Amino acid sequence: MDLRTTLLVVGGSACSFKLLNTIFRWLPAPESAREKTWKWRNICTSLAHSSLTGTWAVLCLYRQPQIAQDLISSLSLSSHSLVAVSTGYFISDFLDGALNQPFKQSWEVLLHHSAVISCFILAATSRLYVGFAVVSLLIEINSVFLHVRQLLLLSGRRNRPGTEISAPRPSVTYSVTSWLNLGTLLVFRVCTTAWMTRWLAANGKHMPRYVLTMGTVGLSLISTMNLVLFYRLLRADILNNTSRKH
Repeated sequence: MDLRTTLLVVGGSACSFKLLNTIFRWLPAPESAREKTWKWRNICTSLAHSSLTGTWAVLCLYRQPQIAQDLISSLSLSSHSLVAVSTGYFISDFLDGALNQPFKQSWEVLLHHSAVISCFILAATSRLYVGFAVVSLLIEINSVFLHVRQLLLLSGRRNRPGTEISAPRPSVTYSVTSWLNLGTLLVFRVCTTAWMTRWLAANGKHMPRYVLTMGTVGLSLISTMNLVLFYRLLRADILNNTSRKH
């Protein structure tokens, strides 16, 4: 795609995800989530993005394995479109969070999205480092389970019926989602960012300094957030449950 087409895809994607968010506004939400309707809509939209781009990234790497071998110059219409579509989503979600949430609650997401948007726009418009962006979107596989977990919490389906007050016990659905969330976090977040960091360190000499700086800062930020997220989930879903049993 040329630059004009790329920008049209980014803009069209941002508008499409905004439209999807609006559609969720008119769909019924669980009673327990009605006081947090914005959050419910936002997570549903994010789940749609994660499901789409996580699957798309796997297909790109499966059908074009050379992408993982040359993260700088490898390019195809599918991989380029994936990065452009995902860029549009992150722009839409950034604006949604900035306009509808207090900064104290949204600054982590806004910081994360700022780093992603800057790197993805560079890849989409320069037609370089698209492979790097595609590999990073493997993280969205974990995001699917992360968003499902959040929706279960919002809908009040964390605990088994009848155990909420006396002795709360996680439902089977929540327990399975929780373990899949932690497992895919380690594989697709921690391991993916570690592999990308190793690649960046080995190939930094082939990249302009400003690109290397963007990649280093972005990966450092996201890696730190991943470790913090893992600790929070481990404490909330595993350690707290273990302490209750004792």
